[in-house]
Amino acid sequence: MYDLVIRSGRVIDPSQGWDSKKDIALQGGQVVAAADSIPPNQARQVVDARGLIVTPGLIDIHVHVYEGVSHYGINADENCIYRGVTTAIDAGSSGAQTFPGFRKYVVEVSRTRILAYLNLSMIGMITEWPPGELEQILYADTDFALKTLEANRDLLLGIKLRLDRHAAGANGREALTRGRAVSDAAGLPLMIHIGDTTPPLPEILAETCAGDVITHCFHDKEGGILDATGQVLPEVRAAAERGVYFDVGHGRGSFSFQVARQAMEQEFLPATISSDLHSHNYRGPVFDLATTMSKFLYLGLTLSEVIEKTTVTPARSIRMENQLGTLRPGACADVTLLELREGAFPLTDSGVMDGRQSVTADRVLVPAGVIRNGKVIFMREIERFTAS
Repeated sequence: MYDLVIRSGRVIDPSQGWDSKKDIALQGGQVVAAADSIPPNQARQVVDARGLIVTPGLIDIHVHVYEGVSHYGINADENCIYRGVTTAIDAGSSGAQTFPGFRKYVVEVSRTRILAYLNLSMIGMITEWPPGELEQILYADTDFALKTLEANRDLLLGIKLRLDRHAAGANGREALTRGRAVSDAAGLPLMIHIGDTTPPLPEILAETCAGDVITHCFHDKEGGILDATGQVLPEVRAAAERGVYFDVGHGRGSFSFQVARQAMEQEFLPATISSDLHSHNYRGPVFDLATTMSKFLYLGLTLSEVIEKTTVTPARSIRMENQLGTLRPGACADVTLLELREGAFPLTDSGVMDGRQSVTADRVLVPAGVIRNGKVIFMREIERFTAS
């Protein structure tokens, strides 16, 4: 007898090349079977997924959920698991000094699975008022950061660096050097926030290794992936070819439809799609990961490609592809249900140089249900989009 069977949904699992009607069986917190049909009398609980898309639990590799401490922080469960995301990765809200509180008061009490990149600055992202967290370079204590990584390997994935002038001031090069040293000592990757950064992007990319993450890859500020003529920089292509992940990280000022369109027309696609959801954008223009995914459907990615970039590829980037981002037997029983809604829907980017641009999409993804560790968290639609 299975604990739960999800029946009659359109299962899209890029890790296995699936896009077809299947039933999925869960038992003991794991995926245990998939078949064209599993009799409902073989399960203690049945979820009817007719008309819905069934995917591995969505992974958002860039959020800020240190609520009550970081000025960026929002409630993890309200904005992640109840928005279709089963695994959320906090991107540097906490540093070595503030991580223990993040672990105790956010990670350990949330229904959302939360992992994190540790900010190189020991204070993390406390306030948006100057000075930025790396302008005081003494806060970039490499020994403290390494000790914290080693003591929390179950949750910490690597080091986060914000190298823009607001966060690092004139210390960008020194912060990059220190961050690389901690990363190498721990054997864990860097996540680097780019846009209006010092040093220039080609110099930053020269210090990256396979497994590192460059987030905000489609911003329209200085220091982007395009040159002055709109061509993808050769250093960007070279970094991607050697295994650096280029991540969307939408945010409130780091995603431009125009930049994304130009890059994608040159066959440069993001490796991962993330929201950079935080207190300044969760009411718009970001809203949630599903809305960010919808923007890439509008830009021409297939449904399978959009799901691949929010399941199997982010799982691979955090070295958890055998547990997350897949519906293979033995994987964690994390499942997201989505509705593909058709109509006319406004979507807005977060461009800075040319201002925000709005488009009208003819279809969007809407969270319709989540199963986390084999337990139904919710089965309902989140009514934000209404066809016009």
